[in-house]
Amino acid sequence: MMIRTAQLRKMNEHYDDGKNGIVLLYGRDGCEKEALLRVYLQDKKHFYYRARVASATEQYRQMAAQIEAVYDVRLTKGTYNEIFTRIKSGDASKLVVVIDEFQQIVKKDPDFLTAILRLKEKRLYPGPVQIILASSDLAWMEQNREEHLGVFADRQMLTIKLDDLAFLDVVRAFPDLSVAEVVRIYGVIGGVPSYVSRWSGKWDFKTNVCRHILSPYGYLHSEAERYLSLHLRELAVYETILAAIAAGHRKLNDLYHLTGFSRAKISVYLRSLMEIGVIEKADSFETGGVRNTQKALYQISDHYINFWFRFIYPHLSELYLMKAEDFYDRYIAPEIEDYMNRYFVQVCSEYMELMNRVHKLPITVTRRGTWIGKQGTIDLVAQDAVRNTIVGGCNWSQPAMTAEDFKKLLQTLKKARLSPTHIFLFTATEFDEALTAWAEQDQRLVLIDMKQL
Repeated sequence: MMIRTAQLRKMNEHYDDGKNGIVLLYGRDGCEKEALLRVYLQDKKHFYYRARVASATEQYRQMAAQIEAVYDVRLTKGTYNEIFTRIKSGDASKLVVVIDEFQQIVKKDPDFLTAILRLKEKRLYPGPVQIILASSDLAWMEQNREEHLGVFADRQMLTIKLDDLAFLDVVRAFPDLSVAEVVRIYGVIGGVPSYVSRWSGKWDFKTNVCRHILSPYGYLHSEAERYLSLHLRELAVYETILAAIAAGHRKLNDLYHLTGFSRAKISVYLRSLMEIGVIEKADSFETGGVRNTQKALYQISDHYINFWFRFIYPHLSELYLMKAEDFYDRYIAPEIEDYMNRYFVQVCSEYMELMNRVHKLPITVTRRGTWIGKQGTIDLVAQDAVRNTIVGGCNWSQPAMTAEDFKKLLQTLKKARLSPTHIFLFTATEFDEALTAWAEQDQRLVLIDMKQL
């Protein structure tokens, strides 16, 4: 279990400020907000209610029954106003009221938020109170927060979004593993806390994949479809599109020809997938080399869903007939290292972001990305406010990063019309002698091996 100390600190500061206030706590399914709440509430007087998927009447009935059981009271009016008049801390300490998955109530009963506002303003409960509204429906929160929660603006509301863990956090979760091994883990499950907490640092990579993903009893075996079904209908359409993107068909026109769906329909479904954080538009970093830039490419941004549709989905029939270890050896092992190149680039990008944050880059970066060319890609491009530029190239799967690789990067820089002041080269293996010698002569070059990350 990963404890988010920064978020705990913010919540405690909000609790200690002496005022009634509201905390909006949310993230994607699997963000482990419940673990955070358990730690936060352990030394505080609190009332916790987990909203159900239920009608407005049944929802109220469930919360009322819990209030009656916890506080030994009798409710008669059938309103949330009455519910919040009966809560109590038992002393002068601040009471924390947590409504988890609160969107399940708001969707059916608009009066609930009115009662929450009255509670916050001491019109129902006279004692000090901190109200935590929690949700793991990321798409609903991003789309409906303004509409439903605008009433709380400027009313002592603290908003905390529980993002996926950064690579450095995943490294900390596996202190006994090498950086290379954690890159592989990150490439498969990303930084979803519930995935990270159940991946075993005592097993090797293959064993984890076989037991958690390939085994029908593994906790990730049905996770891709489960996560999609939480937010989407018509899974047949969505999975067809995802399978096509995972197979390398990244343009709208390619998806149109492959799937047979209309371009308009594909666009609508792509937008829905973007809203829940499953895919993203891979926009190329803007440079003067517009003519050589690829445009309108899509890619699966969710690490685990990408892994599932890349390696498992095309061979699902074989998965149910083969042993997990045999399936891994045949369908995953031959291509997994090339697959990890993309995620090593992400790791290197995070490294540069961290170095920028602590002012250890030669420029102060204000924007960064990847330049995607028709012939060649520049893995990392970063610029400051006046367009001083750092570029980066990353090698994960080749035995060594070579002087020839650097020459190709220089050719690609011409196509992108970039003249960087510094060039960072990252490798997970080693640099050949020719490249090392070149770096001694070319002051722009900075060579970084994975041990430095």
